[in-house]
Amino acid sequence: MANKRSLKKQIRYICGSIAGECLIAREMIEGIDTEKMNNIVLHLATLQSSAIQNVSFSFDKTPRDFDSLRAYHKAARTYHAQAYAKLRDEFNNNIQLIIKDMNSLLPQAQREENKKNASAK
Repeated sequence: MANKRSLKKQIRYICGSIAGECLIAREMIEGIDTEKMNNIVLHLATLQSSAIQNVSFSFDKTPRDFDSLRAYHKAARTYHAQAYAKLRDEFNNNIQLIIKDMNSLLPQAQREENKKNASAK
């Protein structure tokens, strides 16, 4: 990760892209439950908001809590690595659940066509 700003941009891009796909599918594919698709978009908005809020966190210890400055920096790096890994895992798991929900709303005929198109590539 380069910085928090780029991470926040990536989160917005991912959620916005998936929400756009939901809206296009809702309008273009017949037989989709629009209310459930709207709920998925709302879930995406909530996920985006909470993920962006969770990007910023701080290490709660100070250099005085450690024997050396080197130990402090090592502990801080470990803390940040674990925190970002947790954020990434939670975000990815939520995205996978949303994609699963989106796919379950597709009519069976559309699913078969999507499978056929995916295997042709």
